[in-house]
Amino acid sequence: MSTLVSVFGVAPRRIGGTETFARELSLQLGERGWQSVLCFLSEPTAEVRRFLDLPNISFEVLADSTDGSRAARADLARIVRQHRPEILHLHFVSFLNFYSWGARLRSVKQVFFTDHHSRPAGYVRSRAPFWKRAAARLINQPLNKVICVSNYGYECMASLGLLPRNRFEMIYNGVDLARVKADPRVATEFRQRYSIPAERAIVTQVSWIIPEKGIADFLEAARLVLRQNRNVQFVLVGDGANREQYMKDTVAMGIEDHITWTGMVDDPFGEGVFHAADVVCQFSRWEEVFGWMIAEAMAHGKPVVATRVGGIPELITDSVSGHLVDRGDTSAMSDRILSLLGDPELRARMGEAGRETVSNKFDLRKNVAQLIASYGVS
Repeated sequence: MSTLVSVFGVAPRRIGGTETFARELSLQLGERGWQSVLCFLSEPTAEVRRFLDLPNISFEVLADSTDGSRAARADLARIVRQHRPEILHLHFVSFLNFYSWGARLRSVKQVFFTDHHSRPAGYVRSRAPFWKRAAARLINQPLNKVICVSNYGYECMASLGLLPRNRFEMIYNGVDLARVKADPRVATEFRQRYSIPAERAIVTQVSWIIPEKGIADFLEAARLVLRQNRNVQFVLVGDGANREQYMKDTVAMGIEDHITWTGMVDDPFGEGVFHAADVVCQFSRWEEVFGWMIAEAMAHGKPVVATRVGGIPELITDSVSGHLVDRGDTSAMSDRILSLLGDPELRARMGEAGRETVSNKFDLRKNVAQLIASYGVS
């Protein structure tokens, strides 16, 4: 059997976008008679392993793969020798690494790289210096193609001049629509699990709890909303190094009783994160290359209020499927949240528009099929 080795520089601790992509990719490869080897930073949790339980999947641990260290290159060489893949695909690792050279020297026929990286706030696209372009072309000469997950990401990569433009291809990330099911009981169970009063509307952000995700802006918007409407609970789903400080901030702001911190949720779809939400926010300060959680919320028919940064405007049509606001504009954030909470018909209309957008542009099965066609796998 032919084999694809996928390297993911992430730890598979939850059923998120990466794990869902890995499953759909493996499923479609299996339909074509291929084996799928999934390499993560660590062993999958028991729940993730059950989710990824397909006959053609095998797992490998490739620790420290993100920076392409000597130890990681040696581990990858071992994996390649063992599985003899036709294709190697790199995700969530540094663009400048020697994995592709090592793979080609061991008879891997094709090497792909996907750029999942968001850029710093205010990032300006520009051509890289000559020396960097020359070094990048030498290091990445064996790459067949770089996959970009948004038009924003495509333009960022192509404008650097690190590789010829025809070596880049845009394929959106996607949502597994087969896992999106309307179930009011799941929403009720979510409320009960986190002791959220039935009369309170729920405004949710799903993200790492770090400054780049605009957590401070989310909390300030919550404070402004609560000045006018106390029947709202703001839910932050995720974890991160700054969580403890932000929790202290809510106490200083006097809003701690209206903020719920769920920590890491193993399966946001299955545990009702999006089912329970009335409004979903993504107040990123950096330039998000895509916005997986936005697409997932839209797939569940939820209106989204998000910042106009990076690739996010490719997901949300302003005032149609959600609202776009400027980075850091907490007054606009709170105004948009209040308008949505006060108008159930507007929420339903925007939610339906978002669901249609996901079906047309961000259907995981269609987008993975596009990737497999790019591999040349028939």
